[in-house]
Amino acid sequence: MRYLCVLLVFCTAFNQQPAWRKIQINGKAQGTTYHITWYVKDSTIGQPQVDSILAKIDTSLSIYNPSSLITRFNDSATAVNMDAHFLNVIKKSIDTYRQTGGIFDITVQPLVQAWGFGPKKVSALPDSATIKALKDCVGSDNLLLKGATLQKLKPCIKIDVNGIAQGYSVDVVANYLEANGITNYLVEIGGEIRVKGHKQPGGEKMKIGIEAPGENDYELSMISKIVTADSGAVTTSGSYRKFYKSEGKKISHLIDPRTGYPAQNELISVTVYARDAITADAYDNALMVMGLKKALQFVEKRNDMAAHFIYRTSKGAVADTASGRFYKLLQIQ
Repeated sequence: MRYLCVLLVFCTAFNQQPAWRKIQINGKAQGTTYHITWYVKDSTIGQPQVDSILAKIDTSLSIYNPSSLITRFNDSATAVNMDAHFLNVIKKSIDTYRQTGGIFDITVQPLVQAWGFGPKKVSALPDSATIKALKDCVGSDNLLLKGATLQKLKPCIKIDVNGIAQGYSVDVVANYLEANGITNYLVEIGGEIRVKGHKQPGGEKMKIGIEAPGENDYELSMISKIVTADSGAVTTSGSYRKFYKSEGKKISHLIDPRTGYPAQNELISVTVYARDAITADAYDNALMVMGLKKALQFVEKRNDMAAHFIYRTSKGAVADTASGRFYKLLQIQ
């Protein structure tokens, strides 16, 4: 009987499945914060690995890092050899430039800097003559991609990938989790999010909140909509995120490369859903610059994304709308 008891205890212990664990890490990177959650039964991944990934991306894509590859390109008169991170982002940036008819343009950096949103401080706003001169140095058709080498056709060309790099960073971290067998997660960096799988052990879908504007639409104060998804990415661009006031006017960080001036239209924010975060992040900025009518038409023609728009009506009221595919993602309140 004693041997039978030992055998029963051994078999019970052998067959017992490990319990689900919810792992959460938070930190700072790329001038913002990140929050990552994943559900596993066993994992050796932790914050050091994530911090190492994000630090490596910064050495490639950060214009605030004086020794990064992108800084070396901007300081060069000709070209730079890229690493895999730089190459991936450049390819997506050039494709988005073409898809949006030049509205998304990473060579807008000289204008971004002139309007006070670059790494250097400015003492005054640019005048029309300055804008005209700087526009000669804008246009991604002045970038030439040859293998892993990025060349500039004009020495004055400089690039800024802040409008796409955080989405790319989200994808890199998410892909790292998946490569290590993690299939239930939420990765958020600076408000850009990618999810896969479900909460465990209950199996609920991941929920992502969409911010709603406050009274002056410069700040967001509440969650207006809830997106539920078991895979994909959600990113948001808004005129409330980076701006300052000058002579009573709001100067947004969203610069229209076609005019050289900050975008001025009825849109307050655009939230984009796509398969990956690099796509969503690139197009949320472009849609903001397009304005509501053109942006909605653009999204409805594509089957690889969906979008939600918060805007101000001609009478000054705040309203929202979305593409057909986006409504299917919304949780019924």
